[in-house]
Amino acid sequence: MLLVVFLLLTFGSALAQDTEPPTTRDTAPDPSQYQWVQIVSGFDRPLGLVNAGDGSARLFLMEQSGRVWIISAGLTNPEPFLNISDLLSPEVFSGRYSERGLLGLAFHPDYAENGLLFVHYSDRDGHTVIARYSVAADNPDAVDPASARIILRVQQPFPNHNGGTIAFGPDGYLYIGLGDGGSQADPRGNGQNPGALLGKILRIDVNADTYAIPEDNPYSSSSALAPEVWALGLRNPWRFSFDRATGDLYIADVGQNEWEEVNFQAADSPGGENYGWNVYEGDERFSSAADPANLVFPFVTYPHNMGCSVSGGYVYRGQALPDLQGVYLFGDWCSGIIWASYRDSSGLWQNNIFIDTQYNVSSFGEDENGELYLVDYGGRVLQLQAAS
Repeated sequence: MLLVVFLLLTFGSALAQDTEPPTTRDTAPDPSQYQWVQIVSGFDRPLGLVNAGDGSARLFLMEQSGRVWIISAGLTNPEPFLNISDLLSPEVFSGRYSERGLLGLAFHPDYAENGLLFVHYSDRDGHTVIARYSVAADNPDAVDPASARIILRVQQPFPNHNGGTIAFGPDGYLYIGLGDGGSQADPRGNGQNPGALLGKILRIDVNADTYAIPEDNPYSSSSALAPEVWALGLRNPWRFSFDRATGDLYIADVGQNEWEEVNFQAADSPGGENYGWNVYEGDERFSSAADPANLVFPFVTYPHNMGCSVSGGYVYRGQALPDLQGVYLFGDWCSGIIWASYRDSSGLWQNNIFIDTQYNVSSFGEDENGELYLVDYGGRVLQLQAAS
């Protein structure tokens, strides 16, 4: 495993450069001061971990095969919180590699009052579904299956590059990450087509019967473009997150031939950023097409001799590890390397190897207190703690 610290800085984004860094430091965090500690195991291809923000301190782990489990005080509930296995593409259960399944879970900001949650999954035809559910009236540890309501369905031309994350932003809107539709090299040009939903971050208002378009979305007034689109030029955004302290958005995007990348969007962005795919892979030319408008290069990239599939993480905002405050952690599914990114006092991004693990890093999670977790596709959940 290559352990040399690799740093590649690109600053194509005037937005990113002009925004005052929320947290700066001039030394990298010391990896020897931290460890990943297993808290639970035994899951089937886990892909994500979220909290409900309801004060219960529960964690909710989703499996690719369609079940969501509650983890409370280091123990897993005996019955799933939600099970949509019968709604998923049969490919998920074929025993072969699949990028379909239950891919995203988000709790409404007012979940403690309204009991609403949202899921992102691949239906039996392989298409993307965003659906709304309600918690059971008589059981806070179970979803009412009869409450299901599909609010958005997007056709997928190929089985890969489905994206996955859904998350509520500080503005209360639901953000949805969708890949370019799959195959290779974006053959249908979805990433650069503002009239298509694929290859995008979408932003919708779910405080409606199905959903509404926020008036300040970049294309909200266009009849020819997709009004749901918030940002474009993405290949397969695998995990994005908002910094809970600043509202800044971090988007990890899986590369094709040579480069993995993470993109930054400042909290005060009006949207419309174009992250380059398929004109660029990382900050390297991928096609001969002209540069698109509003082009924004990633703040960090790494080559495929250090991994092959980036998994986005979180900016640490917990209290247990004060020296990590403001550091963005992300990893690679294939190599298990975890990186730490931050801005120095001059405003430049720095990126260093944080911990080299042997895990298949499918996702990261954040609890109500801002402490961070790693989801290992092999079935484990680990918490980042101070070294003993």
